[in-house]
Formats: sequence, structure tokens, C-alpha cells
Amino acid sequence: MNKNIIAVLLLLIGFNQVKSQDVEQIVIGTKHLLHSNILNEDREFWIILPDSYNDKKSSYKSYPLLIVLDGNVHFKSVSGMVNYMSSNLYRNCKIPEMIVVGVINVDRRRDYTPDKIITVRQNNSGGGENFLSFLEDELIPELDQKYRTEPYRILFGHSLGGLLATHAYMKEKTLFNSFIAVDPSFGTWDSETMDKKLDSMTEHSFERFIYIATANWGKRNIRNRDRHVRFYESLNSKCKGELPAKLEYFENEDHSSVPIIAFHNGISAIFEGYGISYRDVEDIEQLKQHFHALSERLSWDFRPPEFLVNQIGYRMLQSGNNKDKSNALEFFILNVENYPKSSNSYDSLGEAYETLGDTQKAIENYKKSLELNPNNEHARIKIKELS
Repeated sequence: MNKNIIAVLLLLIGFNQVKSQDVEQIVIGTKHLLHSNILNEDREFWIILPDSYNDKKSSYKSYPLLIVLDGNVHFKSVSGMVNYMSSNLYRNCKIPEMIVVGVINVDRRRDYTPDKIITVRQNNSGGGENFLSFLEDELIPELDQKYRTEPYRILFGHSLGGLLATHAYMKEKTLFNSFIAVDPSFGTWDSETMDKKLDSMTEHSFERFIYIATANWGKRNIRNRDRHVRFYESLNSKCKGELPAKLEYFENEDHSSVPIIAFHNGISAIFEGYGISYRDVEDIEQLKQHFHALSERLSWDFRPPEFLVNQIGYRMLQSGNNKDKSNALEFFILNVENYPKSSNSYDSLGEAYETLGDTQKAIENYKKSLELNPNNEHARIKIKELS
């Protein structure tokens, strides 16, 4: 038999064996469709939920929203990065867990340009306001209704999407609290146009955080980078206090390579300090002040994460120092105050009281934990033992 035929037969046999094996898909998100009355069309969007979202023990949690423009391009990389940076499974937790929503493109030039662009040929640019209305008046209410969302929202955009994100940041009113504008296309914003936009800004913009990334465009680099620098410096001069913003230049990245690294740096800049290590916290006042400063900078109340406070509490509870053991109680009490619907927070507080010798309060908190989670066998056993 011809050697080539034998090779083909062996290949087909191997292929059939592979096909016969069970294959299980890895699903990272879900696709959805929403009819927009504002845009008069159906719009597709993709969603990925945090690791803890469907955990019954975390059913009390609500999550910030991250809206990703050009979702068909950036959704997979951005959602993967958010998952890694926020999940307690990896002991990373540099940012909060959040719901990531990628909005799929229909017409970028129409949707992402806030101003009409005059060209020789007729075009349909200038629909940015309509698209923002779709996001804020239709998509976000839909998400708020169907998911456990926290009303803290981040808008991520690259290129023309970055232009729209910057425009939304400058508006008097918006539902978004923070913005990541990656190499925004400021080509249509000459000095006069930019000055008019800056003059129309109010103090409300400076209650929001904006991160701007600018990439190396080679020969066109100076003109593009100058626009970004000029815009950032103008914001800095207009802001009465410390500007909640960051501008970062990427010498070794171009327009197409910059989005991934810029998203990482941008989301890290927004939540700088959120991932404080439990080893670096000495007392409860330090922890409260740390998250108070973060909340002030972002104009939103970010409480110390439950898992972080638990880590600090157990570190102190297991210390050989009696003062540390006594101080541990404050951290477990703080978790109960901040997360009153968490079964785990009461279970941990019960454990702290038990360790410190207060049996009655230990039982009370174990019972409360069991009320919130009837499947908590640890609490059930402890109540029986201590009673």
C-alpha cells in the first residue's frame, strides 16, 4: 500500500479517536440581546460574572459594573484579567470582583464619536450621545434589574472608544464613576474644540477618576501624545484639589498593542490601595483610614473586603500576644457591621468569642450564622458542643 495512503489512514484513525472522546466546553460568559428603542436596533452584549456570584454563601454580595466598548475585541482579555486580579482563589485581590459587560460593535464611527466629523464624503459620525443614552438609559437599567449590581460603574474604551469614554467623563451628568481611556482618538479635537469642551466642564467631573494611556505612534507620535498631555494638564489646572486621574505613556507599545497592558495599569490605578496585605495592617483604625482615603479619592464608599478583615482577625487571634487576641475581636465585629447578611462573618465572630472564652456570645453568633446559612455544619456542631 502506498505510504501516503497509510499516513492518511493513520491520521483519520487518530482523528476519529479524538472525536470519540468526551469534550467538555469551558464557558467564560453568556451572550445577550437587548432591543434599543434609542438606537432603533438590537444590540448584543456579553457578560461574565465573578467567581463568587453563584456561590450561595455569597448571595448577599453586589458587584460593580465594568462596561467594555469594542466588546468583540476586548471582552476575553479584559474579563480574564479582572477575574485573575479580583479572585480570592489566587490570593491576588488587587481590585474588587466585578461584573464585566462587553458591548458588541455595530457601527463604531457612528456610536463612538460625540461630534459630527466633517469629511468630503457623507458620513454618519456624531452618534456618541445617542450611544451613551443607550448605555445609561437602557443597558445599565437592564443589568441592574437582572443582576446584583453595585451602582459603581467603570467605562473602558480604546481608540474611538477612548474618545467616547473621555467625552462621558467630561459631561455634567453620567452614571459612570471611573473611566479608562486607552489611546483615545483626539484627532478631531483641535485646540479650539478641546478648549471649548474644557471650559464647559463642571466640578462634577473631578469627582470621577480617569486613566488615560497614550501609545507610541512613531512619526505621528508627538502630535498624538501632545493632545493627550495637553488635555491632562488642562484637567490638572482646572481641578481645585488633587486631580483623581493618571496619564501614562507607553514608549514600547503602539496603538494596537497598548490596550491589554493599559487596562491592567488603568484598573490598578483606579483601585490603588484596595489590595493592601493583611500583614501590613496593625490596628483597626489604620484599616478604616486606609479605606476611607480610597473612598474619598473615588467618591464612593468602599468597605474593607470581608476576606481581608477575616485574614487580619485570624492572624491576630492566633497570635501568642494577648493584646493581639483581644484586638482581633474588633475586626470580626467590623465584618458583621459591614456585611450583616454574611453567614461567614457571624461564624468567624463566634469563633473569636469562643477563643476568648465568652461562650454565650459565641453561641449567639453561631446561631445567627446558622440562620443565614442553614447548611453551615460548623456552626451547628459548635452550638451543640458549647451548649
